[in-house]
Amino acid sequence: MKTVVSTKNAPAAIGPYSQATVHNGVVYVSGQLPIDPASGELVTGDIAKQTHMVMTNLAAIIEAAGSNMDNVLKATILLTDMGHFAQVNEVYASFFTGTPPARICYQVTALPKGAEVEIDAVCAV
Repeated sequence: MKTVVSTKNAPAAIGPYSQATVHNGVVYVSGQLPIDPASGELVTGDIAKQTHMVMTNLAAIIEAAGSNMDNVLKATILLTDMGHFAQVNEVYASFFTGTPPARICYQVTALPKGAEVEIDAVCAV
């Protein structure tokens, strides 16, 4: 049975999807954009600030699902500019205290709302 996860500590979905779903002890977190959940506004400018907002949103959803960032099994990072790779890595790494998860990173042409970074995750509960 699928359980839907929703928290006000992360931005509401901007389309027909859930923030996350849980099935058989695994949390599937939808891609998170650098949207401030308090204001609903996209964080722009510095890619480190954008990535921090994305990872904060991801962590909030994972915590609402009853888990934590050290239980992330795999993440996918989408960037509109691979030149941001090193800065994104630095912020991303700061959210994991143990062994980092498996990961893939792609450069894409565009992301929703004009964002420059989007990250999703699969996590054990």
